[in-house]
Parts: sequence; C-alpha cells; structure tokens
Amino acid sequence: MEPSNETKFSKFLLLGFSEEPGMQSLIFGLFLSMYLITVFGNLLIILAISTDPNLHTPMYFFLANLSFVDICFTSTTVPKMLVNIRTQSKVITYAGCITQIYFLILFAVMDVFLLSVMAYDRFVAICHPLHYTIIVNPRLCGLLVLVSWIMCVLHSLLQSLMMLRLSFCTHLHIPHFFCELNQMLQLACSDTFLNNVVMYLAAVLLAGGPFIGILYSYSKIVSSICGISSAQGKCKAFSTCASHLSVVSLFYCTMLGVYLSSAATQSSRSSATASVMYTVVTPMLNPFIYSLRNKDMKRALKAFFGKETLTWPIVIRLKKCL
Repeated sequence: MEPSNETKFSKFLLLGFSEEPGMQSLIFGLFLSMYLITVFGNLLIILAISTDPNLHTPMYFFLANLSFVDICFTSTTVPKMLVNIRTQSKVITYAGCITQIYFLILFAVMDVFLLSVMAYDRFVAICHPLHYTIIVNPRLCGLLVLVSWIMCVLHSLLQSLMMLRLSFCTHLHIPHFFCELNQMLQLACSDTFLNNVVMYLAAVLLAGGPFIGILYSYSKIVSSICGISSAQGKCKAFSTCASHLSVVSLFYCTMLGVYLSSAATQSSRSSATASVMYTVVTPMLNPFIYSLRNKDMKRALKAFFGKETLTWPIVIRLKKCL
C-alpha cells in the first residue's frame, strides 16, 4: 500500500536565498550583473580566439570550449531564478526540474573534463615540447572533446532517467535556487539507495578521476620546471600554465568548500549560498583570469577591439618612408 502523503505532482517550489521582499531586488540585481558579466566575458574570449589566427592552437581551442560550457552552465540556473524573482513566483515544473538537473550535470562534468584535458595539454607542452605538435594534434583535440561530450551526455541521461523512477511526497519545497540532485533525492518518498550509489560512484569516477589526472600532470610539470637551469626559463614555463592552474584551483576549491560547508552546517540554505561559488562566481571569474594573466589573450582582445588594427597601418607607412 502506498504512503498517504504521496500524490500526483507537476511542480516544485524553489525557495532560493531569502523570502524577505526587501532582499529580492538586491538578489535580482546582483545575479543579473554576474550573469551578464559571465556571458559577455566568456563570449568575448570565444570571439577573440576565433578571430585571431595566432590563437588557433590546442590550448585556446580547449579554452574556447570551456568558455562555451561556462556560459551554458550558468544559463542553466540563473535565468530561471531571475524570472522567478521578477514574477514573484517560486514555481518550477517537474519537467523543468528534471531538465535543469540534466543540463546542470552535463555542463558541470564537462567543465571537469575540459580542465583535465587542458592540464594534459600543458603537461605535454612543458614536459615534451619537441613532440608537442605531434602528440597534441587537431585530430586528438577534436577526439578528446567529442569523447568528453559523449560521456557527459550519457551520464546526465542516466542520472535524469533514474530520477524519473522516483516518487515524491506532498512536501515539494526545494531549499535551493535550482533543482540540485542531492536535494531532490532527499525529497523522494521512494527508495533512493540505487540513486545514491550511482551519484557517489559517478562523483568518484567522473570528478575524482580527472582531478587525480590534473594532480599527476602538474606534479610532472613542477618537476620539469624545477629541472630548468635558468630563472627566465622557469618563469616562462610557469607562465604558460599559470592561468589554467588558477582556474583549476578556483573551481575545485570552491566545490570542495561547498561540500565541506554543507556537511559541517547541515543547512540547505547555507549549501545554496555556497553553491553560488562554483555555479556562478567561478564561470564569471574565468575570463578575467585568462585575460589578465595571459599575454596572448590580452593582445587578441586589444586587436578585437581595434586598438592594434589602427596602429599597424601607421607603422607600415613609417617603415616605407624610412
């Protein structure tokens, strides 16, 4: 006999950060600003890489993919929250919730895969520079990204289909600003043992595995840099991976901080606040990290805005006069 508190449902309620009316305008303005900065910044990186032939290399190919994924990652959660605040509604449909979970997992795992692939690219560039163009060729780059997308799609599909087998109770309030997988499992009335096993197993394999690969790559990179005799050579070698190392540190530290804080406080609202770090803040900061710490990207952005295209004709004319 089924529990009496189970019912047919079609919607959930996203409680968000605060129910105080005075805070809604502040939250709306803050998240709208961060979302626009994220979209504009990452889109600018994609355009700069696509228009500058000097950036048509494996490193920037992966970076362009990372920027695209970051735009999609943030767009999965923030627009819905902004619409709910604007319409003063907290409702999200069941289909919308499952769809949000699917794309959130898809782009989050793809972020992890791209960061690990970029770490491998830097490993080959620094530890095997003479064979870099042979090993990291366009065919391998395309294959790595394609395989990553296929694995992410299949994993997201598996998690979403397993959510469909669950039944939910009448208490359908989600203390978050998006449909988070773990929160959804806590609301289910049916047995979630299999879902939890798959969720934690996937976390170990699809997040822990790439993280170990990143640590291995950078241990080899550090060992190789320490073997360089000149200080200038060490600085140049380290600068080629400084931006990526900063992004990796930011992404994994914020995710680790989220889960440690949620485990310590046992507060869903605190977990929602901490989740902002890796779902919104990290994608927003990535363009700043790569544009401020990367000379090639600075030059490409200046050229994109036309600052260098105006000065080059003058230089050419002066050379002709001389």
